[in-house]
Amino acid sequence: MEVKKDILWRVYLCFLGMVLISAFVLGRAIYIQQAEGSYWIGMGDSLHLKYFPIEAERGSIYSEDGNMLSTSLPVFDVFIDFGADGLREKGGRRFRENVDSLSTSFAGLFGDRSQAEYKKIFKQAYSEKERYFCIKKKISFEELRVMRDFPLVRQGRNKSGFIISERDKRINPYVLMANRTIGLSRQDASKNVGLELTYDSLLRGTTGQRLMRYSAGSYLPVEDAELDPVHGKDLITTIDTYIQDVAEHALKDMLEGNQSIHGTAIVMETATGKIKAIANLGRQPDNSYIEDLNYGIGKRTEPGSVFKLATLLCLLEDNYVDINSIVDCQGGSISFHGLRIRDSHSGTGKITVKEAFAKSSNVAFAKLADQYYSQQPTKFTNRLHDLRLDTLTGVEIVASSGYPIIKNPKSRTWSKTTIPYMAHGYEELVTPLHMLMLYNAVANNGTMMRPYLVNAIKDYGLNQQIISPQVVIEKICSDNTLAQLKECLLEVVENEHGTAHKLRDSTYQIAGKTGTAVTALDNRGYNKGNKIYQASFIGYFPAAHPQYTMAVVIQNSTQSKIFYGADVAGTVFKQISDRIYARFVNKPVKAEFLKDSSQLEYIGNRSDLQSLLTYMNLGASGEPSAKYWQKAELVNNAVIMLPSDSVTTYRNITPSVVGMGLRDAIYMLENKGFDIAFEGKGKVIYQSPGVGSHFIKGQKIRLTLN
Repeated sequence: MEVKKDILWRVYLCFLGMVLISAFVLGRAIYIQQAEGSYWIGMGDSLHLKYFPIEAERGSIYSEDGNMLSTSLPVFDVFIDFGADGLREKGGRRFRENVDSLSTSFAGLFGDRSQAEYKKIFKQAYSEKERYFCIKKKISFEELRVMRDFPLVRQGRNKSGFIISERDKRINPYVLMANRTIGLSRQDASKNVGLELTYDSLLRGTTGQRLMRYSAGSYLPVEDAELDPVHGKDLITTIDTYIQDVAEHALKDMLEGNQSIHGTAIVMETATGKIKAIANLGRQPDNSYIEDLNYGIGKRTEPGSVFKLATLLCLLEDNYVDINSIVDCQGGSISFHGLRIRDSHSGTGKITVKEAFAKSSNVAFAKLADQYYSQQPTKFTNRLHDLRLDTLTGVEIVASSGYPIIKNPKSRTWSKTTIPYMAHGYEELVTPLHMLMLYNAVANNGTMMRPYLVNAIKDYGLNQQIISPQVVIEKICSDNTLAQLKECLLEVVENEHGTAHKLRDSTYQIAGKTGTAVTALDNRGYNKGNKIYQASFIGYFPAAHPQYTMAVVIQNSTQSKIFYGADVAGTVFKQISDRIYARFVNKPVKAEFLKDSSQLEYIGNRSDLQSLLTYMNLGASGEPSAKYWQKAELVNNAVIMLPSDSVTTYRNITPSVVGMGLRDAIYMLENKGFDIAFEGKGKVIYQSPGVGSHFIKGQKIRLTLN
């Protein structure tokens, strides 16, 4: 009996313990549900809900003449939630009824897979209940617009399961035009360059947020749970696309023809300091030339003879000489403390300072600087400091190479030969933009302007900030000195013995200075083996009333056949200045048409048409359009601009090129994938196959021109 009681006691004790534990668990569950329910529900949501950033639309960058230089093009990623209720209801009836037509539509629009392949992909993803299945990435807005009318897609997100995610892709419509200046926008903003870096905070806008729920291994967006982003501001630059295009082509032609290493050409509006164009090209391993570095703003070099303008200004302003003073060039060779300085053309004797400048005598300027400043070097270097040659230019783009270097007597490398070498452009490091600022100040009657690249900051087309021209130095020298400097700069070109006499033009005058500097070869010095020369020409035009100042600096190679500043940089300068003068300075009169030209039309690139009308001094009316292709109609001597609706952008649909010139027609059709055959000249009047027909890549199209 005792054993039985003992066993029963233990059983009762265990039962009681189970009852107490059950009561505790039940009580705890009730407490958690009632008292802490909201807390744990929130905790659960926090594990399944997450905010994802929505990038704001990045602002665009425009040229001064209204062309887009950099913009964000919306692209769309297409996903399908194969677990959506609308697709699964009634045993998947909606999916089965539409999968064939949906596959056909996708195959027809994108052409990357057959209808059978698309159907197989859709059915497999459906069977596996993929919740965030990516079907296509980076589709255009036009493709999205077409896709919205596809079977199933047009039934809406809840029934079709289709999810459209929008994002931006940064493009430069003009590709490499002013690429290092406009800049590159990357995911990591710290790796941006140019204006994209300087104005990143304005262009970037404010990031939004999208609430996403984690389900079945992926995140799905929660409906109506978004904080919209705020788009970025737009920049209106000082760049003129016509001048930029002319500068790049002239520079590239010289670099390729002379096998040069790199070069830059900067065009500045004299009165304001606006940079109208800046071309930077460097040779690549495959001998092509691209905008790899900003040589005009960020590359410090020894400037060579173009620096003689600064030396001459110091000598004139300190009243040590005038341009008629005589200096003995001693046959074109002189020694300073064991180091010899030579002229490129020996045999020169006693000449005036103006002649020495026109002939670019190294000996003359080394002698004069040594004579007057060797005992008071600080006076010379202070003058150079006052000209801001040792200070950052103030342009919006940060110079990667840092500050310019103008030595002073406290410098570690200062020696007895520093003054004569500095006088003709060595033992100092400055950028082409620094020298351009000085020359522009002379052209601008002594007023030095801050160079700048941005005219305005806009938001939805409204000006948020206008950037005005800024005076850096009201007067760099006296009027007497200024007049003598201008006379010397003009003599370089106009004198038959001047180093740039080949640039003389009967239509307009150019004033400027050549430079041919021997380049130091890293640690090998200047004179080891074959010499490498840097060719420069900096000047302004028209000389009597300057409107544009320009610097061209080209680094030649050992393979370069020509190397003098006038022949290399001067040639590029003249090609650019001729085009600028013809278009902007010596403007053509308004075009007149025959009275019987009642109606003409032309289809082409919008920017090209606008440039042509501007050049011909013709206004245009009509419907504004941002489309790439546009139609210009001439009706009763008036130009009307219309969007070219006949030009289709569908991938596999033949576009209309009737009315286009051959160049535009070839550009459009080759991008589509056509093999082109044509006959005749002028505009396209007939095409086969016709507009709207389907085609395959590589198909031949025949054009007839009038």
